[in-house]
Amino acid sequence: MLKHIVLWTLHDSAEGNSKEENALLAKSRLEALKDTIPEIIDIEVGVNHVGQGSSVDLSLYSVFANEAALKRYQAHPEHQKILPFIGAITNGRHVIDYSI
Repeated sequence: MLKHIVLWTLHDSAEGNSKEENALLAKSRLEALKDTIPEIIDIEVGVNHVGQGSSVDLSLYSVFANEAALKRYQAHPEHQKILPFIGAITNGRHVIDYSI
């Protein structure tokens, strides 16, 4: 099993929306991938509500069978459709992938 975790900071506004609106849009779009990409074993998207100095705004926690499944997910057309929006609303990104 492979866990794929991504943490983002968001622009205060982008794409005509506030940070909060974009976080909720991203959450909805990312979680919808579970219905179309069979490689996703589990997915959870969190929107930060506390906001401390070192906080991120949005997190993605997902689980895949192995690295090959993660790569198929990343290349999947439905995942690729989301990337321009995510890129437009974010100003920082951190990723970790690890086996369990």
